[in-house]
Amino acid sequence: MNFALILFVLLVLTGLLWFVDRFFARKRRGPGEVAPWWVEYGASFFPVILVVFGLRSFVVEPFKIPSGSMIPTLLVGDFILVSKWTYGIRLPVVNKKIIEVGQPQRGDVMVFRYPVDPSLDYIKRVVGLPGDKVEYIDKQLRINGEKVVMEQTDNYLHPDRLYFSPQYVEKLGEVSHSILIEKEAPAFVSQVMNFPYRENCTYTSGGVTCVVPQGHYFVMGDNRDASSDSRVWGFVPDANIVGKAFFIWFNFNDMKRIGSFH
Repeated sequence: MNFALILFVLLVLTGLLWFVDRFFARKRRGPGEVAPWWVEYGASFFPVILVVFGLRSFVVEPFKIPSGSMIPTLLVGDFILVSKWTYGIRLPVVNKKIIEVGQPQRGDVMVFRYPVDPSLDYIKRVVGLPGDKVEYIDKQLRINGEKVVMEQTDNYLHPDRLYFSPQYVEKLGEVSHSILIEKEAPAFVSQVMNFPYRENCTYTSGGVTCVVPQGHYFVMGDNRDASSDSRVWGFVPDANIVGKAFFIWFNFNDMKRIGSFH
């Protein structure tokens, strides 16, 4: 469901009702005559929808985490806020950038439209920037030939399944974050799709090596062996970017998680 489009249609309809009522219909009504209910309600909802549409389109947008691909950073059920202006001001609905503000950086947690089905929103961590050579071989990440440092920490206990996963702290750019790597899971990438710039990637029994095309990004989930990401379906075009995730504002199952992500 394209909520932005639905909100835009409601904005246009209520805006028309408000305009007609304010400048035409109101003048033609007799003293004490009440406006039709559909005019009254439509016009009264217009300012509210305008504010919501403006905030959601240009400032922040709420999202709910639907899967475990970003564990341990983000859990299923986390409600997060996404900055809509960090990577530039974009026209709502069409998502066309009109004002350049900034670019995604390695380590950012980014929300974007799934390249395979743009009606779906995905969230992953930015690993490769345009022009980068990204290697993920034998579960070791390298960028432009340099090994990305990761240090093992305490095992992570999955709260819903009651089992432990090996946990590491990895540093991408200026961002240190936790990742999960299952030692028993195979290193090779299975079920690879035929995506644009597929020729930029080489797959082996040990993993994948890709050169990120201009205007695109390579993203991965923090739950490395339970994430369908750029290794499977390819690069994220700049035109698909929604914004930068920065804050957990609610979780029904664990109130302590509020504000734990930035």
